[in-house]
Amino acid sequence: MASASITLLWGIKNGVVGRRYWWRRQKQMNLQMQKLLARLILSTRLATLATLREDLPQATLVAFAPASDFSAFYLHLNRLSPHAIDLQKESRLGLLIAETDDGREDPQTLARLSIRGSAEILPLGAPGYMLAKQIYLARFPHAQKRFSLSEFDLWRISPKGAYFTVGSGQTFNLTVEALMEASQASLEEE
Repeated sequence: MASASITLLWGIKNGVVGRRYWWRRQKQMNLQMQKLLARLILSTRLATLATLREDLPQATLVAFAPASDFSAFYLHLNRLSPHAIDLQKESRLGLLIAETDDGREDPQTLARLSIRGSAEILPLGAPGYMLAKQIYLARFPHAQKRFSLSEFDLWRISPKGAYFTVGSGQTFNLTVEALMEASQASLEEE
């Protein structure tokens, strides 16, 4: 079932600021697409993190671990790193999880998920800290040493929405609930 939404587009034409409305149908993902999304999230360990630095985008590569229901994504960052400093000043971010380039003729057909969200530090002892740490260490056991270093913080990314692309004409505007539904599809595979 598809739902419709109205998107307001602003533009400048001949020096005049104008607006127009555009009807867009929101496609619902079928079970096959949900499984593909879940596989992408669960099999990819690195993502591109985009932060704001002096009102300009800045991207870096980070290791991430998803919550089991995809309602959150966890990062373990050195607080002295530029991207961690950026997040302390402005919590809004983008996180791009992409299929690894396999040399195919058209790389635009690689699956990718672009998450819009915000980040917060999970202080030691905060609710959810131990579970997040367990999730992160289950994926990256070698990171155990860094958890004892005072300059590293555990961050929780809370998605606000996402855009999932799997090729030409296969794009989905996702809510947090749709991400969480995809996590259930991964359970059906097992």
